[in-house]
Amino acid sequence: MNLILLDPNDLTADSHVCITDPRRLTHLRDVHRSTPGDRLTVGVQGGNMGKALLKELTPERAYFQLEALDEPPPPPLPVHLVPALPRPRMLARTLEHVTALGVKEITLLHTKRVEKSYWQSPELRAEKIHQHLLLGLEQARDTQLPTVTLRKGFRPFLVQQLPGLLGNRRGLVAHPGMPDPCPRNISEPTLLLVGPEGGFIAWEVEQLLAAGCEGMHLGPRILRVETAVTALLSRLF
Repeated sequence: MNLILLDPNDLTADSHVCITDPRRLTHLRDVHRSTPGDRLTVGVQGGNMGKALLKELTPERAYFQLEALDEPPPPPLPVHLVPALPRPRMLARTLEHVTALGVKEITLLHTKRVEKSYWQSPELRAEKIHQHLLLGLEQARDTQLPTVTLRKGFRPFLVQQLPGLLGNRRGLVAHPGMPDPCPRNISEPTLLLVGPEGGFIAWEVEQLLAAGCEGMHLGPRILRVETAVTALLSRLF
């Protein structure tokens, strides 16, 4: 936790902060080894970052006095990420990694090689997704939560959502065997589609290319989704 991320409800009317949830209290006590008098980096969800003075730390609460919140969060990546829904355990890590890298728009998509049972995972509950996003923000010192959308049908996504997403973005499909390598250091708004571990099926690739996306690859190695997404974002931006 490189940032104490504050919910607006943690703030009091007199420029103080009161944290009571066990996860953050445990981290302050056991990882930061904080004691009253420490100045820690804090940020308000959706707002700025700054410093706060720890006034009290007990098993039940941490009480801070806020100083100036005058540091903006880091700029977001200009990308809307559309990964095929990964396995539940991999989903958690993927959400944390891409949030830490600055992705602010995520659409989890069903494709042919995605197991239907994945959509029943507790990891897709709103509170679980929210928790993974918070962990990513705390790691990267960011305050702006991504939006996460679930799309359980590939055909409806292709017809109903994809044209609008491509309206002002460059569409890129990451898939092994594509003739062109992943471009580097682009700055334009981008829609990045990444298949499941088994890849998109040929029909899905054909439909995405026909819709105006460009195919590209990361080389001869076949990577896990969480690795591929991290490598793609690092190379593209």
